[in-house]
Amino acid sequence: MAGAKGDMTDTIKKVKHKSARSELIETVVVIVQALLIALVFRTFLYQPFSVPTGSMQSTLMIGDYFVASKFDWGFGPYSFPIPLPIEGRIFGREPNRGDVAVFHNITNEEYVKRVIGLPGDRIQMRQGRLYINGEIVPREEIGRAIDADSANRDVDVTVYRETLPNGVTHTIQEISDDMPFDDTQEYVVPAGHYFMMGDNRDRSADSRVLGQVGYVPYDALIGKAQARFFSITDNIAPWQLWQWPSSVRFDRMFTSVYQ
Repeated sequence: MAGAKGDMTDTIKKVKHKSARSELIETVVVIVQALLIALVFRTFLYQPFSVPTGSMQSTLMIGDYFVASKFDWGFGPYSFPIPLPIEGRIFGREPNRGDVAVFHNITNEEYVKRVIGLPGDRIQMRQGRLYINGEIVPREEIGRAIDADSANRDVDVTVYRETLPNGVTHTIQEISDDMPFDDTQEYVVPAGHYFMMGDNRDRSADSRVLGQVGYVPYDALIGKAQARFFSITDNIAPWQLWQWPSSVRFDRMFTSVYQ
């Protein structure tokens, strides 16, 4: 009997050991599957981004979190978590004027700006007004506002509704029509490139600064900004839940970037 009891105890121990090992394996498998699903979602469908600077205000405010669709313009070298040495784009489609684009910049950073110039376009700023192919882009004043940059420096701005040649309307902000990039050379957009500008025109380093942004290659596009899913003031970290009641911009959550 003693021997039989000992055998039974050993069997129970083995069963428990196998059960614990099986649970560990199942847990690892679930975690790996979840990571793979997240990786596929991020690579081929939607990628989240945050906004640390004010160059696209008020379309994208400092502290906005948004998703960009990865499939609208196909997949290029920077569509993947690790840039791939591929040429061109898979399932490539060209962006439209007025789209808000996330792209890989020559400074090895990810930027978000609005597509203003298409390949072959002539772009110029004259006395604060945007000209595309020699034609002034209409704008309508709609109000005044106070704009704060990432260092919380406030400045009064005029808000306009601008209408691009293809009929796309969006809002822009101007401090004045006499700022450093309000009078520029005429830029001729090379083939396979795009001219990007921030909606916060006088506080944006964009394609007007050739040495910092310049003409953006088609292959550098990452995704088309689509919708905000979270927004918080003063670049407060989202995990600071105790800050939410006074800092979260609930009116900007789950809204289209193009509203």
